[in-house]
Amino acid sequence: MRGRPPLSNARDDSPAELETAPLSTGWLRHAAMPLTVDMYTARLVRPGEPDACGIWTADRLEAWLRSGIEREPVIVLANRALGARREATSLASAIEPLVRTCTGTWISPEDGENAAGDANDVKVRTVRWQSDEERAFYYGFANGALWPMCHRAHGKPVFRADDFTTYWRVNAQFADAVYEEAPNESPLVFVQDYHFALAPLLVRERRPHSRIVTFWHIPWPHWQAFEICPWSSHLLEGLLGSSIIGFQTPLDCRNFIETVERCLGAHIDRHQESITYDGRQVLVRAYPTSVRWPGWWTSCSPEVEICRESIRRQLRLPADVSLGLGVDRLDHTKGLEEKFLAIERLLECYPEFRGKFVFAQIVEPCAEPPAVCDELRKRVLRVRDRVNAAFGSDAYQPIVVLEGDYAPSHVTLFLRAADLCHVGSLHDGMNLVAKEFVAARDDERGVLVLSSFAGAARELRDALMLNPYDIDAAASLLARALTMGADEQRDRMRRMRAVVAEFSAWRWAAQILSDAARLRR
Repeated sequence: MRGRPPLSNARDDSPAELETAPLSTGWLRHAAMPLTVDMYTARLVRPGEPDACGIWTADRLEAWLRSGIEREPVIVLANRALGARREATSLASAIEPLVRTCTGTWISPEDGENAAGDANDVKVRTVRWQSDEERAFYYGFANGALWPMCHRAHGKPVFRADDFTTYWRVNAQFADAVYEEAPNESPLVFVQDYHFALAPLLVRERRPHSRIVTFWHIPWPHWQAFEICPWSSHLLEGLLGSSIIGFQTPLDCRNFIETVERCLGAHIDRHQESITYDGRQVLVRAYPTSVRWPGWWTSCSPEVEICRESIRRQLRLPADVSLGLGVDRLDHTKGLEEKFLAIERLLECYPEFRGKFVFAQIVEPCAEPPAVCDELRKRVLRVRDRVNAAFGSDAYQPIVVLEGDYAPSHVTLFLRAADLCHVGSLHDGMNLVAKEFVAARDDERGVLVLSSFAGAARELRDALMLNPYDIDAAASLLARALTMGADEQRDRMRRMRAVVAEFSAWRWAAQILSDAARLRR
C-alpha cells in the first residue's frame, strides 16, 4: 500500500495481555487479612507489605528492613560488573539498589572492568575465565542459544555440545564462589538471568539450606519453543534448585509453569503458584523490574533546556528540528531495522517532517555472537544510508547512528533532550529504557512511543503503543507523537511518572526481600 497512512491506523490500545491475564492467587493463603489488587503487577496484596501504595526510596527501603525483617547480606550472581559503564539502562540499575542496601557480595566475571575488593559497602568477588570460555559460555550457549530461543524474533538458536559443557563448568565455578562467600549455612542468594540457569541447583548441592531467588530477566518462551533445546531438562532442573523463581510478567510465569509441567511432569499448584519437584516446593512470582526513583543521573543532570542545547549542538541541529531518540543494543530483538523503516515511511508519507525531524539512535555493543552482530549491523546501516540518501542532504541527515559505549550520564542528557523516545522491541522482557526516559523527564514533556511487545507496555499505558511490524501504523504513530500538544504530553507523562515512581527499583527489591524473608520464617 502506498500513499499517506491515515492517523487512525495508529492505535493507542493497552496491551491485550493486561486485560486478559488472570489475577495471581498466591497470596490467598493469607485469607484472614484484607486483600487489594495491585493493578500493575496483577497480584493480590496485603496492606503493609511492599506492594502497598507509596513511593519507595533508598531511605524507605532501609527503614523497612530495619523495622520489618532481619537485615542480612545478599549474594548476587551477575554476568556484569557492579557499576559497569556499559550498564547505562540495563538490569544492573534494578539490582544494584538491592545489593547496596543489604551490604552484600557481588559475584561476576573478571573482565577488565572490575576486580575483587569493596565498592560502596558491597564486596566484589570475581570469577576468572579464559577467552575460549567466554566465547563458549557467553557468545555460545547463553547468547547464541538461550537468547534467541526465548525471544520471538528473527534469531535462530545454535546448540553446540561444547558450548553447553562450558556453560555448565562456568555455572559450577560461580556456585563454588557462592559456597566460599556464604556467611552461614542458609545464605540468601540472588541469581541473575539466563547466564546462570544451572547455578541454583549447583549452589543447593553445596549449601542445601540456601534461600535462592532466581530472576529470569528475558521472556520465557512457550513450552514447545523451549523443548527444542537438547538440554532443556537440565536447565529446568537447574532452575528448580531455586526457592523462588521470578519473571517479568504473569505470562512468563504461566509459560514457565506449563513448560515444567509438560517437560518434567512436576506437580503444579496453581492456587499457590508453586511447583513441587524432587521433594521441594518452588514458588513462581512476577516481579516487574524498574529503575531508581528519583533517578541518580537525572538528579545530577543540568536543566532540560541546557540538555537540549548541548545535544543539539553535538548533533548540529537547528532549534526548529524535532529530535527522536532510540537507545538499544545491536540486537535482533530490538527492532532497529523496523524502526528505521517506520522513519522512512514517515518521511515518505508526511513531507512536512522532512528537514524538521532527526532521529538519533544510540547503538550499544551487541550481546549476540560477533558474526550475527556484524550481519545485523550491515543491514541496519544499509537502511539508514538509504533513508538519508532519499531524504537528506549535505546539511541534513534524518537518521543519525551513534555507536559505542555511552556513559549513563551521557545517555541521560539525550533522554532529557529528546522530543520523543522510540522503543520498538520485537520482543522484550521489560525494556528499562522506556522507564529511564519517563524518569528523566521531570519537565513533564516528551512522548514515549512504545512497542506493545515490551514488558514495560503493561505498566506505561499512557505511552503511544505500536506494533513494530506494522510499518504504516508506526509511521502514523510517529506523526502523532511529533504533533502532540504540550497539554497532552504533560498529562500522559505525569501518569507514567507516577507509575515509575510508585513501582521503582527500590520497591522491586522490597518485594523480593519480603518473599525471601517469609521463606526463612
